[in-house]
Amino acid sequence: MAMSIDCELCIIRSFQQSDERTIAQHANNKEIWLNLRDHFPHPYTQADAQQWLESIVGAIPEITFAISVDGKAVGAIGLVLQEDIERCSAEVGYWLGQAYWGRGILTAALKTFTRYAADEFKLTRLYAVPFLRNTASMKVLEKAGYQREGIMRRSAIKDGQVIDQALYAYIPAY
Repeated sequence: MAMSIDCELCIIRSFQQSDERTIAQHANNKEIWLNLRDHFPHPYTQADAQQWLESIVGAIPEITFAISVDGKAVGAIGLVLQEDIERCSAEVGYWLGQAYWGRGILTAALKTFTRYAADEFKLTRLYAVPFLRNTASMKVLEKAGYQREGIMRRSAIKDGQVIDQALYAYIPAY
């Protein structure tokens, strides 16, 4: 069953194969790529969008969703559910098309998605590890109720550079 949650500034909803064009359009941006994991390609082509959507549309459990504005998928938000002794935790990740930055859309989406994910998956901890240089993402996390727990020094390599990451977490109040 398709999921849809109104966040006022956007809608978080299930992806559809028809989102291919707008995902490719907004994801093909080096500024976005520089702040994401390497499995997110650059340049980001229509074929990349098609392949990615084929891998997530209809997946069970559904853990990756569109951030939709005016009926168009302009970003994504999702989880990496942890396993074994960390099965009550999940890493949250997101991106938003640059044309939509600075409007509070991502903060609204993350606040709403965090509550949804904690309840839906019975999570006791959600966390994110933005690159330390990504101050905009850290502000989004803080506005959404995540707290900075520390800095993971020299923990990632992106675009040929060894960089630091911050560790943010949200602990639901049950």
